[in-house]
Amino acid sequence: MARPILIISGTNRPGSNTRKIANVVLGHYQRLNIAAEIYSLEDLPPEIFSSACYMAKPASFVSVQDRVLHAAGLHVVTPEYNGGFPGVLKYFIDMLKFPESFESKPVAFTGVAAGLWGAFRPIEQLQMIFGYRNAYQFPDRVFIPLVTGKLTAEGTLKDADIDTRLAKQAEGFAKFAHKFA
Repeated sequence: MARPILIISGTNRPGSNTRKIANVVLGHYQRLNIAAEIYSLEDLPPEIFSSACYMAKPASFVSVQDRVLHAAGLHVVTPEYNGGFPGVLKYFIDMLKFPESFESKPVAFTGVAAGLWGAFRPIEQLQMIFGYRNAYQFPDRVFIPLVTGKLTAEGTLKDADIDTRLAKQAEGFAKFAHKFA
C-alpha cells in the first residue's frame, strides 16, 4: 500500500491523551511496515477558524485537505468531551471537501475517555457522520476507558490488553483499507 493511512488525532488540546494514543497506533502501523502518519488537530492553521473559510479555504489548509484525499484510509482517534466528540473535530470534517474527502474512504475509530465507556458515544456519532458521507467503516472499534491510568508519563500504554487490541485493529484496518486501494 503506497498511500499512507492518516491517523487523525481528534482534538487540538496540547499534550492530550488522544495524541498519545495516536502515537501508540502509529507505532503499531510502523511495526507492520504499513505507511502511516499522524495529523493532529493541534496543527490546524489558525486562519482556518475565520468565518470566511466557508467560502474559500486558506492556502495553508490545502496541504491538510490533500493529505486526507491522498490517504489510503483514515484512522480517527477521538476523545470524549461532554458525551460527544470535540467541536474542533466536527469543524475539521466540515472544512474538508464534500463529498470526495470521505466518499468510499476506509475509516477506523479508536475512542479515548477519562470515563468508563471509552468514548463509545462519540464513536457512534462519528459513525453516523461518516456513514452519511459514504465512507467504508471498519467494524473493529477500540474503546479505551479510564485512559489517564493506562498511560505512563511518557505516553506509553501500561495496559497490555488494550495495546494488543490496538495492534489487532491496526493490522485489520491496513488489510481492510488495502482492499479499497
